[in-house]
Amino acid sequence: MKICSLKLQDHLSNIVMVPVCLCVIKVSVPVSEVVGVEEGRVEILPHKSVEDTDKDFTVFYVKRCRSGGTYGLLWRLGRTQFSCPSRVLKDQWITNLRTSVKTHSPRRPNRLLVFINPFGGKKKGRKIYHSLVAPLFELAGISSHVIVTERANQARDHLLKKDLIGFDGVVCVGGDGMFSEILHGLIGRAQQEAGICENDPSVTLQPSSLHIGIIPAGSTDCVCYATVGVIDPVTSALHIVVGDSQPLDVCAVHQASAPLRYSVSLLGYGFYGDVLAESEKHRWMGPLRYDFSGTMVYLCNRSYAGIVQYIPADPVLSSPRDRTRCLSGCSVCSRRTSFVRLVCLFASPLTFPDEWVSVEGRFRCVSLTCMSCACPRSPLGLSPSAHLADGTGDLILVWDTNPLGFLKYLYRHTSAQDQFDLPFVEVHRVKAVQFLIFQCLFTVIHLQIYLFLNTFI
Repeated sequence: MKICSLKLQDHLSNIVMVPVCLCVIKVSVPVSEVVGVEEGRVEILPHKSVEDTDKDFTVFYVKRCRSGGTYGLLWRLGRTQFSCPSRVLKDQWITNLRTSVKTHSPRRPNRLLVFINPFGGKKKGRKIYHSLVAPLFELAGISSHVIVTERANQARDHLLKKDLIGFDGVVCVGGDGMFSEILHGLIGRAQQEAGICENDPSVTLQPSSLHIGIIPAGSTDCVCYATVGVIDPVTSALHIVVGDSQPLDVCAVHQASAPLRYSVSLLGYGFYGDVLAESEKHRWMGPLRYDFSGTMVYLCNRSYAGIVQYIPADPVLSSPRDRTRCLSGCSVCSRRTSFVRLVCLFASPLTFPDEWVSVEGRFRCVSLTCMSCACPRSPLGLSPSAHLADGTGDLILVWDTNPLGFLKYLYRHTSAQDQFDLPFVEVHRVKAVQFLIFQCLFTVIHLQIYLFLNTFI
């Protein structure tokens, strides 16, 4: 047990823990990062144990440590025990600490709706939640209603139809697929309640009042990795507990005679779209299905003819090749202080104002990223300098090329080499995109970028 004196510096929003042993450096913890305060000598992870004593209490807080190669920091549950001269003094400290935490952390959730995908990734969603996440929520005084999904789109349907009053947020224990379900459910629910037809490209969509939290338990966990910086359930759970939020750009996809779709990561036509479509046939393979499907699609050596139109973003503000990284406190994203809609400026699918740039040809893939799309296999992502919440996306055009050249492009995603420094690759920071596929005349995909939804990640 650490023997420490404790000083609550309320005006500084810090707790200062000063060890009695003078050779140890004192520790200062922001009150906003205190997870919980418990009576007695308590441990939470890996297993809860309580030694009930009259004069002791334990403070749990966020402790940062290195993450072993990724650009994010691992968060761990720090613990310090204190012994008071009397029970009365102990009770006073516990009361004051808990009150101070509530005062300095008004955005913390109190009640969460949790969806667990038991089939995603390595099928460890239940175990991850109950062994690592639930104890932290309980420690922080967060009540949870847990639903283990049994079919595809169950989470989306629940969010569209069931009563959500009283919940502060929705937690996804799964991968990018489960996150997408929840995203569609919450945005769709917000439009229902506002009486808005979300399939109408001319309307202004309404944001959801609920936050989304991600506990990574999927095959790729791209959204979690690109926003938190690590794929670690404890780190994500602690971010949720302390009420951290990260705005995200949400891309609305309008296609003729098809329902509206949303994305916060990658929209891909051509190679990446084919890989995802092929991987759905091999879900039984787990995460290996992406390697298998990627190989099969690559060997097919397909390219697609089409016309791409886009509205360029202001190059003075940022560029997809400026080598910046969207990290905590990003100056580019901080310029967007309110919800912004970037509206397509056309009267009909075949009417294009002067500011639209048009390119025509055969493409290996046409991709739009609203974030870097970094993951453990591609540490820098498809577009390393993409931003999470600047109201733009990065349009990546890979023109038809020989198989060896395309393989070189794919390989560069696994290293620090510039994947855009190839003669058949273009990248543009854009505000809107349209794509006309020759094989399907007049089928136009209108991509509209929104700074739309807050998340807990």
